[in-house]
Amino acid sequence: MAYINNIKMFVRVYELGSMSAAARDQRTSPAVASARIGELEKHLGVRLFNRTTRTLKPTSNGMLFYDGALKILDAIAEAEATLTHATAQPRGTLFVAAPLGIGRRLIAPHVPAFKDENPEIELRLRLSDRGIDVTAEGLDLAFHLGPLEDSALKMRVIAECPRILCAAPAYIAKRGMPVDGAELLSQRHDCLNLRFPGALEFQWTLQTPSGPQRFKISGPFESDDGDVLTGWALDGHGIVLKPIFEVADHLRSGALVPVAEATPPLPVTLAALTPHKRLRDPKVSLFTDFIAGKIRAELAVMTAA
Repeated sequence: MAYINNIKMFVRVYELGSMSAAARDQRTSPAVASARIGELEKHLGVRLFNRTTRTLKPTSNGMLFYDGALKILDAIAEAEATLTHATAQPRGTLFVAAPLGIGRRLIAPHVPAFKDENPEIELRLRLSDRGIDVTAEGLDLAFHLGPLEDSALKMRVIAECPRILCAAPAYIAKRGMPVDGAELLSQRHDCLNLRFPGALEFQWTLQTPSGPQRFKISGPFESDDGDVLTGWALDGHGIVLKPIFEVADHLRSGALVPVAEATPPLPVTLAALTPHKRLRDPKVSLFTDFIAGKIRAELAVMTAA
């Protein structure tokens, strides 16, 4: 088992390019990570990484060993999955990622119930609104909201999530009620946008009588955290475009009200992304099925309200 752990550590160091990052990923210390790499190099009789105080790069032998190491770990995972099928007892650790809003509202509340039904599965949930590299971060499953660029990942659509433009009554009292997307521009409304590093412009795609149209909106604030935008909207600082599940409670209470209803936003696709090598892992499909059922039921209630 120690040798397998050393191989796992090598793979994560190789993929993340950092001993400390790999140590965090494997929930251990940099000293332990370094020791495991040292043990593996001693066993193989070759140096796997060239290290300096500032850089760590794989040697030619390290690059050769990486492909074989992946095959070893994949073979072990497949063997464990086969045993799980035979014994009907899914077990092991499941690494899952999701955007903040989805994770907090639609996934995290159901994790304890999933654990109660599957006591042999440990779940590690990582939440972030930033882009996630499923393969590089060693994830089994990632929930994704929005269009997906070309990807080698397997995508399973869970639901089409309705979205809404909304603002606080205080903002409407101050700036007026925009009827549609055109008035967002002509009246220079303050639009609060979810924006990530590298994004070049603000654009909202809204449904118009002539079909979907992009509106180049503007506003005084931006953030890469969706909950920050909701907070600003609640405080009367502008109009926000949100999936209904993120603002359903605020809409029911009247803290936020719909705006520009003549040109509503397009719904957004919620999908589960899985590396192909994880497709045969029963705990991945088990968790996906469980959460998909919960999410669809909750969205049905929200949209019917």
